[in-house]
Amino acid sequence: MSETEIKLSCRGVWKLFGNGAEAFLNDRSAPPSFEQINNAGLIGAVRAADLDVRQGEIFVIMGLSGSGKSTLVRCLSRLIEPTAGEILFEGRDLLRASDREMIEIRRHRMGMVFQHFALLPHLTVLGNVAFPLEVQGIDRKTREDRARGIIELVGLEGRENYYPRELSGGQQQRVGIARSLAVEPELWFLDEPFSALDPLIRREMQDEFIRLQSVLKKTIVFITHDFDEAIRLADRIAIMKDGEIIQTGTPEELVLAPATDYVAEFTRHIPRDKVMTAASVMTPWRDGVETAGEVNAGDRIGEIADKVESADRPFAVIDGDGTRAGLIDARAVIDVLVGRTGHHPVGEGG
Repeated sequence: MSETEIKLSCRGVWKLFGNGAEAFLNDRSAPPSFEQINNAGLIGAVRAADLDVRQGEIFVIMGLSGSGKSTLVRCLSRLIEPTAGEILFEGRDLLRASDREMIEIRRHRMGMVFQHFALLPHLTVLGNVAFPLEVQGIDRKTREDRARGIIELVGLEGRENYYPRELSGGQQQRVGIARSLAVEPELWFLDEPFSALDPLIRREMQDEFIRLQSVLKKTIVFITHDFDEAIRLADRIAIMKDGEIIQTGTPEELVLAPATDYVAEFTRHIPRDKVMTAASVMTPWRDGVETAGEVNAGDRIGEIADKVESADRPFAVIDGDGTRAGLIDARAVIDVLVGRTGHHPVGEGG
């Protein structure tokens, strides 16, 4: 991965809560264990975290309650000061930025959405969405014109003059998302934004989020404790436990090659067709094979199973640059659905 592809990274980030946390870290020749931190009367919220977030990807940080995921994302935006480490935004260490510089970065280059909508009750939808632009000192006509465009983007056109109390939970969360997008952020942090919503509305908001990302192509750090939500949304996932990142990978890598028993248990109930892609089961492309159509290399097996299974010919698998990379047929799909690890080459009997 080239440096230009990395939007945000952290190296050796620690966040210990308690008196003398910085001195405790500095006085040790080796990183302390979880038990040593506890014995010192400290809380190891984040421990030696390393990660890279690529330009334009949805990077999900997940773990159970208390795993440190929300603390880490607040460290990444410096809403919480890390105890040690580096946080690099486009190669610049944010821990060396002044308070004034960080305020400007958050106002102009970062967007944030949290579980609790925190809308201003005395402002309309239009006023709430335009508020960050008002803080920037942008004139009323410009900020309201921009806010109207974003309101339309998130599907709330016609509700510009509603107040938060007049909206459903899902609509309120759309306003929160729109408000965070008003500054046109380069980096977008979302901390469990849908977890307070009813399951049906939550699913609708995930669909909306996927649609928005297909249009906006933001660099996103998304926090969740729900693995089903993570695999729907993520390009890559980091799993945390006791403040430590224990594995980072694509949903497919985490399910098929868990690094620890904890990750294996975390992913055990996920059907393989939800994470395995056409690229992972295709056979190499062969000229002369008659195909029934095309699928994308990144398409999940569960999404394409019906049409591939019902066809009497294989499908061409198209990679990111439009090249025919391989072939996938009904047998390959069925192997995934029933849990078999291998399948016969396309076009051969057996």
